[in-house]
Amino acid sequence: MIDDDRMLIDGLTAWLDGVPEVRLTACAATVAELLRTEPAPADVVLLDLLLADGSDPVQNVRTLARLHRRVLVVSVVTSGDMAVQMIDAGACGYLTKDHDLAALLAKVREVAEEGVALSPELALGWLAARDGERPVLSPQERAVLLAYASGMTLAAAARSAGVQPGTAKNYLERVKDKYRKAGRPAYTKLELATRVREDGLATGAPRTPLHRGP
Repeated sequence: MIDDDRMLIDGLTAWLDGVPEVRLTACAATVAELLRTEPAPADVVLLDLLLADGSDPVQNVRTLARLHRRVLVVSVVTSGDMAVQMIDAGACGYLTKDHDLAALLAKVREVAEEGVALSPELALGWLAARDGERPVLSPQERAVLLAYASGMTLAAAARSAGVQPGTAKNYLERVKDKYRKAGRPAYTKLELATRVREDGLATGAPRTPLHRGP
């Protein structure tokens, strides 16, 4: 957990004593501190959006995502736009701090199982932000897509994403299926590269508007 709220950390630590399948393995006030002191990479990283060191939330998420960490952002900020920014940066979920610990545990499980976890009240805003055109990709799917669409072979993309070639192939098939269901088929590497550019996936920038009709 990366947070500087000692009350929250102490409360969560005490509460998790009664949850045998989940353990809080390390706590830190900054991303750098966690990466320097944690005994081993955890299955899920809980990350506060606004840390006392003034670090940029997007960069914090990107730093962890580049290390293939599954990040659940937990914040007092209830903005749907902020949730979209965090997911685009590579977070696996976003939960507002007005939820109870049971809700937090449920989202931790979703993220650990490679899902995308959002507070229920943010879900509609998330869907609206996608305009029904941009599919929601998991961090692993996005990592393989970016590597493959950049020109890498499937094997090289798998190495870049830290997964086996067979797993990378499965991720790509899921990405293609999601784009097909969104009405934006992408069957070839060139078409996938076009979708990456349209959606600003490589930089986190807003996607290029799609032109419909003549």
